[in-house]
Amino acid sequence: MESNLAYQYEYPEELINGEAVAMSPSPAHNHIWVANNLNFIFGNYLRGKKCRVYPDGFDVHLSKKDIFKPDMMVVCDRDKIKPNGIYGAPDLVVEVLSRSTAHRDKGYKKDTYAKSGVREYWLVDPGNESIEVYLNADGVFTLDNIYFNHYPEWELERLSEAERAAIPTHFRCSLFGDLEIALADVFDGLLPSS
Repeated sequence: MESNLAYQYEYPEELINGEAVAMSPSPAHNHIWVANNLNFIFGNYLRGKKCRVYPDGFDVHLSKKDIFKPDMMVVCDRDKIKPNGIYGAPDLVVEVLSRSTAHRDKGYKKDTYAKSGVREYWLVDPGNESIEVYLNADGVFTLDNIYFNHYPEWELERLSEAERAAIPTHFRCSLFGDLEIALADVFDGLLPSS
């Protein structure tokens, strides 16, 4: 017996430069897992503090034509927090890259976050197990550092013992000097890429 019911699922949308853009359907396991790891790290650290961490799905209203849904954000000005979203620039925004959205995360959205006053912006790539950290300087993001969780064996063999020892395994968010983040914790639990 066939059903006459039609199921329609609407993908969440972002408003990007005045255009409604559907977000990617069902992000991959590693995308979700990295975002969850970051939410856990920041959630534990911020417990009982002024700043709040928000996972994917909560709107950021930057202007009438730009309403984004970052994968994670930290907001310290509680006046920006409303029941239906954040109104104004978060302090930290994290976008976990996926093939279908990377061009927006690295382009228009990155520039818009910077102009809006986001203080720190991370682009996290689960495939490369890397984190690009950008800091805001007068409305423009400048690359502060790129952190890698793994290096290929051939690359490590070319480095001296001192150079290998200098490879960072931890880093700090510029907003919280006492929060040391282990790269292994960010990328823990990933499935092998196929």
